[in-house]
Amino acid sequence: MLGFRKLQLEFACCALKGRALSSVPLTLYEDRELKVEGTGFTRKAILNRPKSLNAFTTLMVSQLHRLYQAWEDHPDVGVVVLKGAGDRAFCSGGDIVRIYELAKEGNMRKCKDFFNKAYRFMYLVGTYAKPHVALLDGVTMGGGAGISVPGTFRVVTDKTVFATPEVQIGFHPDAGASFFLSHLPGYLGEYLGLTGERLNGAEMLVAGLATHFSVSTRIELIEERMGLLVTEDPSVVKTALDEYSDVAVPDAKSSLRRMDAIDRCFSKETVEEIICALETEAAGISDAWYANTIRKLKEASPLSLKIALKSIREGRFQSLDQCLVREYRITCRKLSKKFSHDFYEGIRARMIDKDSSPKWHPPCLEQVSREIVDKHFLPLGLDGLELELPVKQREAYI
Repeated sequence: MLGFRKLQLEFACCALKGRALSSVPLTLYEDRELKVEGTGFTRKAILNRPKSLNAFTTLMVSQLHRLYQAWEDHPDVGVVVLKGAGDRAFCSGGDIVRIYELAKEGNMRKCKDFFNKAYRFMYLVGTYAKPHVALLDGVTMGGGAGISVPGTFRVVTDKTVFATPEVQIGFHPDAGASFFLSHLPGYLGEYLGLTGERLNGAEMLVAGLATHFSVSTRIELIEERMGLLVTEDPSVVKTALDEYSDVAVPDAKSSLRRMDAIDRCFSKETVEEIICALETEAAGISDAWYANTIRKLKEASPLSLKIALKSIREGRFQSLDQCLVREYRITCRKLSKKFSHDFYEGIRARMIDKDSSPKWHPPCLEQVSREIVDKHFLPLGLDGLELELPVKQREAYI
């Protein structure tokens, strides 16, 4: 909190002295996790944990939420830019290893508080009244997509790597993923959510997850261009970004060239039917795409697969806020171990011990009942407080 007050003071001093109109970037605030720069009418927030692929913490999303609210109300701020420090990642998502540690300590309140604050910030990004430009130069996974994809503009590069791999750690596609995945062409969202398959920048643009594609070496030029804008008109920002856009064409091995197969197989009603359809089509042929897709489905948590499919299917008919509320319910059930320990077992196997041999419970799809899946979606009731989002306030604001 002290750092935020310092930032507010520096912000006010810059404005009073006329320095806020300078074309030279000013560092308004910097700590171990977040850095803020100001240039003219542009404010840039930089996720400052490059060694952790800029995975965000509770403190980071809390600071960002306060900053974004202040900038949205400030007449001298027109454009907000979000990027990651270093040259490897925009944001790999939330710091789930820290969540794992908190849970082992028995501090469930802090675990839930992390997701509560993160989802609230994601909703703010998705309803932001001013142009929001996310520079996705590098790894963009899980929550990293959650704090960027709902925003106005997403610039991807030849270094971008996108994925929603939550089912591989016994979790579920959260951070608004059930909303933006469900609105992708055909059944691409089901494919990405159930397999955790990666997309590159060109594929993200073609799929509609990104608004602009540029080579990584031009990111600094884009940042400079954003800093010269004196506007909060999205069309003006789009025109400026268009100046640095390149043509993006998925390569011959891209999953997007398999959309016919994806739609045929991932449109099935159940996970079992999806796998059956893939195996039927793969029978008698040697095709690496089918083999890789089937392998990923069989490596994932069976319970998470069924939850993910139901969540994405519901997302097709819901708004962002409704998806976040539902995802928070599922998350709280995952944290509680009430029905399964898969979330913690997945983190242990993939990120702690790294033996890549999680012991899922239930161990197979056949043992995952519809009843246990449905219970993850019920109102929290005695399991905790619901996620409260300022829907009416935000709708009136924008």
